[in-house]
Amino acid sequence: MDDARQDSSRSEALRRHGGTDDLSDVRGLAAWVPAAIADRAPGVTVIGDAILDGWWSGTSERFCREAPAPVVDITRRDYAAGGAANTAMNLAALGATVRMCGLIGADDAGRRLRGILEDAGVDTTHLLQDPRVGTTTKYRIISGDQVMLRLDDTHDGLPASAVAALAATVPAAVAGADAVVVCDYGSGTLDEEVRAALGHPSGIEEGTLVVVDAHDTAAWASLGPDIVTPNAQEAAQVLAVRLDPRSDRAATVAGRRGELLAATNAAAVVVTLDRDGTVLLGRDGEEHRTWARPATERQASGAGDTFVASLTAARAAGLPLTTSLDLAQAAADVVVHRPGTSVCTTADLTSHLQQVADTALSTAELLRRVEEDRAAGRRIVLTNGCFDVLHRGHTRSLDQAKQLGDVLVVALNDDAGVRRLKGPDRPINPIADRAGIIASLSCVDYVTVFSTDTLVPLIELLRPDVYAKGGDYTAQMLEETPAVEAGGGRVAILDYVPERSTAAVVRRIQSAPLQGDVP
Repeated sequence: MDDARQDSSRSEALRRHGGTDDLSDVRGLAAWVPAAIADRAPGVTVIGDAILDGWWSGTSERFCREAPAPVVDITRRDYAAGGAANTAMNLAALGATVRMCGLIGADDAGRRLRGILEDAGVDTTHLLQDPRVGTTTKYRIISGDQVMLRLDDTHDGLPASAVAALAATVPAAVAGADAVVVCDYGSGTLDEEVRAALGHPSGIEEGTLVVVDAHDTAAWASLGPDIVTPNAQEAAQVLAVRLDPRSDRAATVAGRRGELLAATNAAAVVVTLDRDGTVLLGRDGEEHRTWARPATERQASGAGDTFVASLTAARAAGLPLTTSLDLAQAAADVVVHRPGTSVCTTADLTSHLQQVADTALSTAELLRRVEEDRAAGRRIVLTNGCFDVLHRGHTRSLDQAKQLGDVLVVALNDDAGVRRLKGPDRPINPIADRAGIIASLSCVDYVTVFSTDTLVPLIELLRPDVYAKGGDYTAQMLEETPAVEAGGGRVAILDYVPERSTAAVVRRIQSAPLQGDVP
C-alpha cells in the first residue's frame, strides 16, 4: 500500500473505531486503541519547563553527629526527564513524533537531560541551552521505601535575552504540529513574550490541538486552548474556593463549570483530582468522569505528566475526547504504581487494558468482593444491559450510575440472552469482548455475566443499595423493582440520552461503505 492510501486507511480506521462520539467498535479495542495512536504517530510539540529528576537510593543505618538527621549511604543514582520533559518522554513512548521546546542550562544537568530526551527519540532542536541559565533539578534521596529528602535546585531571574531567544524559536517549533502542549510550572520561562509568540497567526496554526497544563491556567486564556488540565489546587485557585479532599470535589467543580470555562477560555476543562480521578467539563454541556485506581506507593512521580501526554496523544490521533480521557486515566494508573519518574509505553497501556478487560467475575467471586466492599462501608450500585456496541448513551449512563454510590457492578446479558432480546443477528460482539470493554472503563469496578431473562436472581443474592436503569424505563415498569426494595435498596432511573441507540449504530455500520484496509 502506498503512503497516501495507507494514511487514508488509517484515518478511516480511526474514524470507525473512535473518531465520533457515537461509536467505538469493541472487538479487540483494548489492544487496538493504543496501537492506533502509535500508528497515527501524531506530531506534538511540548513547550515548557524542562526538569532533571534524580532518584538517589541507598541505605541508612545511623544518624550524623552534627544533627539528629539520618545518614544515607548512596549506592545508586538514577536520572529521568521531569516536568515538561517528562510529558515529552511519555508522548514519545506512546508513538508520537515529539519536539521539545524549552530553556535549560549548558551544565552537566542540562547535558544529561538532553541526552535522556534524545535517547527516547525526542527532537531537541528547540531545547535551548544557555550558559547563563541553570537547569532545574529535583533530586530525591531514598532509603528503603522511604523518600528521606528532596533537593530542589531552581533558578529565578532568567536573563531577558535567553527568554527572547526561546520566543524566537517558538514559531519553528510549533510549525506543522498536530498538537501543542504547554507545560507552565511558573518558573518564568513562559513569559508574555513567549505567549505572544505562540498566538495566532505567527505561532500555533489554526486547527492545531492546544493543551495547557499550567499552575495558572487563567494566564493562558488569550491562547484559547482546546483543553486545560488544572489539578484540584489549581482549579481552586481559579475559583477562589477551597476544595476539601473530604468533600465531593467532583460535584463542586462541575457546579462551577461556567466559571472555569470563562476564566480559562478553554473549549474543555479537565480537572484532575488525584485519588478521585478526573472531571471533564465541556462548553457544549459535555461532562465525563474517570475514576483512579490509587496506589499506596509513595515514590511515584509524574503521573500528571503521563496523563496530559496520553490525553494529548489520543486526541491528536483522532479519538473522541471521552475515550481519550479514559485512556489517559489508564496510563496514569500504570505509572502511579511504579517508583520514580516513569513513562507509560504503548505496550504498557495495551497490557494494562487487557488485564483490566479480563475481569468478568463468577457470581461467587462477585459476591465475595462485594461483601468485602460492604463491610468497608461502601455503597453498591448495580446496573445491567447488553452493551453490544458501546456508544455515548452507554458511557454517560455508566458515569451517572457510578456517582450513585462507591462500587459499580455491571451485569451483562450472555450471548444467548442477547439473541432472545434482540434477535438472531445479535450480539454483534461476543460476551468476552463486551465484558472486556465495559471492564476497561474507569467508572466500572466489577463485571459479571447472567443468563436469566431478568436480573432478579442476582439482585436477591447481591442486595444492591441502588439498582440503576436507563431513562427509557420507570421503576414501575421494571420486574426487578420488588426484589431491589425487598433487599433494602432503591431503584434509580438514569437520564435518557436521545438519539443514541445500538440499533441505530449498527444500521450506520451496515450502510457505510468500506474505505481502505481497516485493521
